Amino acid sequence: MFTNGNDGASATLSADTAPPAIEARGGTIRLAGTWTTSTVADVDAQMRALESSDEAVTLDLSAISRMDTAGAWLVHRLTRALDERGLAVTMAGADEDTTVLLQAVDAAEERDQTQPERPRRWSPLDILENLGRSMHAFARDGKASLNILGATIRGAQMKLGRRRAVNPASVTTHIDRMGIGAVPVIVLMSFIVGAIIAQQGAFQLRFFGAEIFVVNLVGILVLRELGVLMTAIMVAGRTGSAITAEIGSMKMREEVDALTVIGLNPIGVLVFPRLVALIIVIPCLTVIANFAALAGAMVIAQYYSGISPEAFIDRLRGGIDLSTIFAGLIKAPFMALIIGIIASVEGLKVEGSAESLGRHVTASVVKAIFVVIVVDGFFAVFYAAIDF
Repeated sequence: MFTNGNDGASATLSADTAPPAIEARGGTIRLAGTWTTSTVADVDAQMRALESSDEAVTLDLSAISRMDTAGAWLVHRLTRALDERGLAVTMAGADEDTTVLLQAVDAAEERDQTQPERPRRWSPLDILENLGRSMHAFARDGKASLNILGATIRGAQMKLGRRRAVNPASVTTHIDRMGIGAVPVIVLMSFIVGAIIAQQGAFQLRFFGAEIFVVNLVGILVLRELGVLMTAIMVAGRTGSAITAEIGSMKMREEVDALTVIGLNPIGVLVFPRLVALIIVIPCLTVIANFAALAGAMVIAQYYSGISPEAFIDRLRGGIDLSTIFAGLIKAPFMALIIGIIASVEGLKVEGSAESLGRHVTASVVKAIFVVIVVDGFFAVFYAAIDF
């Protein structure tokens, strides 16, 4: 006899409207009726009771007339509970649609389940394993970065047959958000850093009677290294995280897949305008940062060391040349590409959870700052090798 939650249900109901029913005979559990969102509440308690079974079971699904995700979830919950206790569960009699639905629920559970963090272990094998995983992830990210770089160099390719591949309105919008919005914080940060370098440099040089050389120190250090480096780090934290969050949110909402379906290239639509804007913005912000840092140094030099602005500018003109200025500006487009590509790669790696989005935004900022500093070091070695 089938048991169900609707004791007064008529036995004359058609197969498609019959209430859900459960029959347990030995190790076989036979499910019948309609297992949908509106009916499964009637058998939820009975399904939970079956989770305490002490023997392997066979689920006979041949009598189920209709099932949706809610019914499939109850079946999945029962099989998972028995499997966790080491009891075998066998499916029998399921039609093709029911099988596909059950597989989809199982896959969704595996995808959304948060994996517990593995405890840190420091044995030689664990260190080698972590090193191998890191190298594999590095190679995968490098391949994705080259894919984005290649697609960007080749062109936006937003849609075949379009007369104009680059959308000026999109590029202008990103320039406004990435550049103009960042000017105040760049100016304030650079002014303070320039002032600190001038004060500390003057304090140390005062012991040697060479306080005037603080102008050379600030000029060379800011124009060759710190101006572009501070700008790139600030843009990586401010704009790189925003790019990752924007693209990652679109990936979570499947908007990136929608662009592909309608014939648009996601790299052309989402990444290309942002890279173009960064390549334009970072050199401009670097120039602004250089002026702000020198202004901060000039103010401190006047009030701390008694060096007038006229003497500061005159000494600065004699201490630097065009190579000093261009040594920093040449790095700016490379920094822009690094920040934009890393932020885009991390954004496209976002999966369907808020935790994944936060993890990749953090990774984007950390990786971009690290790579920017490493590349700046390579430029310094290269400039020294060619005596630039």
